[in-house]
Amino acid sequence: MNRNLAITFTAKEQAELLPCELAEDLAPDEIRGRALYSLVSPGTELNGAYLGENFPTYPGYATVFEVDQIGESVEDVTVGEARLGFGTHQSHQQQRASFTLPLPQDLNPSIAAIARLMAVTMTTLTTTRARPGDRVMVTGAGPVGHLGAQLFQGAGYDVSVVEPDAFRRSCALKAGVNQVFESVPYDNQDYARKVDLVLECSGHEQAVLDACHIIRPTGEIVLVGAPWRRRTEHFAHELLQLVFNNYITLRSGWEWQLPKHPGHFQAHGLIRNYTTAAKWLGEGRIYLDGLVKYVDPRDMQTVYQDHLHHRTDYLFTMIDWSLLE
Repeated sequence: MNRNLAITFTAKEQAELLPCELAEDLAPDEIRGRALYSLVSPGTELNGAYLGENFPTYPGYATVFEVDQIGESVEDVTVGEARLGFGTHQSHQQQRASFTLPLPQDLNPSIAAIARLMAVTMTTLTTTRARPGDRVMVTGAGPVGHLGAQLFQGAGYDVSVVEPDAFRRSCALKAGVNQVFESVPYDNQDYARKVDLVLECSGHEQAVLDACHIIRPTGEIVLVGAPWRRRTEHFAHELLQLVFNNYITLRSGWEWQLPKHPGHFQAHGLIRNYTTAAKWLGEGRIYLDGLVKYVDPRDMQTVYQDHLHHRTDYLFTMIDWSLLE
C-alpha cells in the first residue's frame, strides 16, 4: 500500500496534507482501500476543529473508497468495489465493514459522499409528526438545508426556504424550490402561523426565535444546525415564552438520535437512511448541477479559508484523491 496522507489541522486556521499511519493489522470486521473522494462538511469542520484549540486534529465526514483488503469475517464485500464510508480525509481508508455501504449501480462515485449530508435531515424526515402536504420551512440553505429542502419537497411536503444569502437562494430556486425568502415572511398571510414544521439548519438563535413567530400552534421546530457559538443578545425567556404559549415542540435534529442499524423496536437507522439517500442520488432526484467543486487535497488550506471568509460560489466541496496519483 502507498503511504497514507491525511488532511491535518496543525494549528488554528492551518490545514496541511501530512503523512498519517494506518494500523498495521486489519481487524476481522474491517475493510481497507484507496480513497476516491471525500466530502467536506464546512460547518462541522470549521467550527468543530479548524477554529479549535486542540491540535493536531483530523477532519472528515464522508468518503468513497475502493476496497483492496477485506477482513476475514467480512461478508458481502468484494475487492475492487467502491463503498461509502464515514472516515476522515485520508488517502487510504480502514473502516468497519458494517458501517459502510455499497454504491447503487447508477450512482457516480464522484457525488456519492453527498448521501452523508442528505442523511442529516433524513433523521427529521423519519421522526417528525408532519406529514406529506404539510408546510415545511427550511431556515438556512447551506449544504444541509439545501438538501433538506429537496428531500422534503420530493417526499410531498409544501416546502419554503429562508436564506439571507443571495447565492444560496438562487441555488434553492434552481433546485425547484419556488418559495424562497430572504427573511421570515411574518406578514404573508399564507405563512403566518400556518407552518407545520421548521427545519432550522443555520444554527443561529435568531432563526429559532423567528421560527417561533411563524410556526402554527402545536407546530414543531427541529434544530438541525449546530449552535456553535452565541450570536445575539437575546434571553432564553423570549424563547421559553413563545414555546410555552404556542404549544410548540422544540427539539434536537441531531442525526445520531437514530441507531446505526434498525432494531426490533426501531424501524429506522442511520445505515438505512444512508442507503435511501444513495439510491435517490443515483436516481437523479437531487439537483446538484454546478453546485459541486472538486478540489486537490494539497489545496485544503485555501479551501478552508475560502469557506471561512465566504468566498465560495458553490455548495459542496469534494476532495478528489485521484489528483495525488
